[in-house]
Amino acid sequence: MSYPHNQFFSKPYLFDVYRGETKKYNFLEYTLFVSFFPQLISGPIVRHEEIISQFSNKEIYRFNSENVAVGITTFSIGLFKKVVLVDHVATYANPVFAAVANGESINFLISWCGVLAYSLQLYFDFSGYSDMAIGAARMFGIKLPVNFNSPYKAINISDFWRRWHITLSNFLRDYLYIPLGGNRQGDIRRKINLIITMLLGGLWHGAGWNFVFWGGLHGIYLVIHRQWQKFLKFLGYDLSKSYWWSRGIGTLITFLSVVIAWIFFRAANMNTAFLILEGMSGFNGIILPMPLQKYLSFLSNWGIKFEGTGTFGFAVSDALIWIFSLLLIVWLIPNTQQWMENYEPALNYQATKTLKLWQKVRWQPSNIWVVISTVITLVAIFHISQDNEFIYFQF
Repeated sequence: MSYPHNQFFSKPYLFDVYRGETKKYNFLEYTLFVSFFPQLISGPIVRHEEIISQFSNKEIYRFNSENVAVGITTFSIGLFKKVVLVDHVATYANPVFAAVANGESINFLISWCGVLAYSLQLYFDFSGYSDMAIGAARMFGIKLPVNFNSPYKAINISDFWRRWHITLSNFLRDYLYIPLGGNRQGDIRRKINLIITMLLGGLWHGAGWNFVFWGGLHGIYLVIHRQWQKFLKFLGYDLSKSYWWSRGIGTLITFLSVVIAWIFFRAANMNTAFLILEGMSGFNGIILPMPLQKYLSFLSNWGIKFEGTGTFGFAVSDALIWIFSLLLIVWLIPNTQQWMENYEPALNYQATKTLKLWQKVRWQPSNIWVVISTVITLVAIFHISQDNEFIYFQF
């Protein structure tokens, strides 16, 4: 347990005590709170009131087979995401960003492959990390707050931040946005407060202009979304109602906006980020793999070429298959909390609607799930290597 970690979790408590918003805990309660190892600075960012009350429950100090089973399963799913999905899709993202950083020009298809691969790499990295933290705590009978709830299913950018790093969003809201004035000082000041909060959220991830730009870009996204909502209300639309097609369009626009922002999050510097955007925009040409020419030869009339796509250490067709498959998982398959929701997997988890097909195969303590969990765990263990480092743990 690092000193910065203890500092980070203790400061909100000290602020709350100073403002008279919480009671003072004894030394043992406070020490247990800041030293509970499953909570880490990368998330979930646990509030003192969420966890100290659980320590006073004598039941957590007794062996509970349900807690152990739920915890091990959740932890195993997270480990599988990290060492199987993340580390494989990383082989399509890392070479692209490295090539651009070294001055190499990349075309339309390669740039999109690299950026989408990184977006999925980061998604499953943080998802797996959150699952492992929640699972480890649950083995000890402690429920950590949900920190990741299918953010790429978000229908708008505000919804995205209610799903991605949920505990950080709450922290920024309560200790930055609201103290700055929040929504209380007029529309213009509210927008300024929102952008300042997101800029500081960018700096929380790293001290570099690319992180500042990433945070500012999300701040602008949020301001645009709020203005769009005001415009729709002005036109008389009922924002509480929506059609499936409008939600689908909203999800696609939100996903692409987030993907664009991730470029600045991942790139070594601003210049690299803009060079990748240049490739994604087609300014370096659109080149498709040669095998596609017999099916799409008519595209040659629009200047699209068919030839080798460069030496990046991977086959573009393999990258596209992996990207497409992982996007199907992201958008169609329930997340870990939904699989486990019959057993209250995490603190403050609110059940969400899933297809009846998935409801019938939710996790339960049965022989078939023992087999599935064992297979998942063994596959993950066999894929563990010295390079299995969490991306989000670096921030």
